[in-house]
Amino acid sequence: MHIERRKTRTIYVGDVGIGGDNPIRVQSMTNTDTKDIAKTVRQIKELEDAGCELVRVAVLDEQAARCIETIKSKINIPLIADIHFDYRLALICLEQGIDGLRINPGNIGGEDKIDVLVQKAKVHKVPIRIGVNGGSLEKSLLQKYKTVTPEAMVESALKHVYLLEKRDFFDIKISLKTSSVIKTIKAYELLAQKVDYPLHIGITEAGTFLRGTVKSALGLGILLYKGLGDTLRVSLTDSPVKEVQVAWEILRSLDLRHRGPEIISCPTCGRTEIDLIELTQAVEEALKDVQEVFTVAVMGCVVNGPGEAKDADIGLAGGKDCGVVFVKGEVKRKIRGEANLLPVFLEEIHRFLEEKSNS
Repeated sequence: MHIERRKTRTIYVGDVGIGGDNPIRVQSMTNTDTKDIAKTVRQIKELEDAGCELVRVAVLDEQAARCIETIKSKINIPLIADIHFDYRLALICLEQGIDGLRINPGNIGGEDKIDVLVQKAKVHKVPIRIGVNGGSLEKSLLQKYKTVTPEAMVESALKHVYLLEKRDFFDIKISLKTSSVIKTIKAYELLAQKVDYPLHIGITEAGTFLRGTVKSALGLGILLYKGLGDTLRVSLTDSPVKEVQVAWEILRSLDLRHRGPEIISCPTCGRTEIDLIELTQAVEEALKDVQEVFTVAVMGCVVNGPGEAKDADIGLAGGKDCGVVFVKGEVKRKIRGEANLLPVFLEEIHRFLEEKSNS
């Protein structure tokens, strides 16, 4: 089954196309002090290796803004500045060669400030993301709607869109984020009926790794299944690298994009006669830097093990003190001794990848 994506206009952040017929882009944000250039660049490099395609940095003051040019010169993906309250920081970032701005026009200053910012963004051909967060909704809207609602968030976004559109600025991306999965989904559904701008999706303040992954997978998964979303960020109280890894798994699970091996493994039960948890974790760790797309099965029981291992590109069906390696459905190798399962299976995976790259 193919998911039909909502059609949007196309914008460019640096040389990365967003919306239109472009793939859904994976984004993250550094958690370093932007003024610490070496540390920030090091983290961005780690994000690049994990598959991050756009990265955002917080710009809290002028010193941070003046680091943008140096940071940008040392990385390979577009750089976005996250700015609130002071439009002058955005102007400095534009002079420094920033690829994108994330602002809230409602807190960036009066209309005269927006005029200056928009004109400068036009000159530099830099898009603006209007980022509406439930936690920072305007007081007037909170009074009108009594609380954070999807309707209030959409009204906020449309008000900010109008501020840009009336200045003939249309390189816009929009996000509507809350920590509520249900409210976030509803907000994006409402907004998608009113504009054709690309949408950046996410569940903000989603929580620690387990809770944040579950909330993000549900919220983003439902939105993506409905065809909504052109860039996404998984927000975790954890390493930004893990955000990127989870994002790719969400996209893979919906067959929207693929990167690296898909590892299939059984949940273990009383029939399991090997330490399957440790074995699977070791296989996953060994393949974490592999970008080739293929399926790997690591199975530990006689019920589903052989079938799943046969169906994968390469699979291991393990049993008591033994195992069988399947490649493309055919028995490739039999293994004796549980201690030999991991090294022999990894050896066969590397041989499989060599043959794949040479074919």
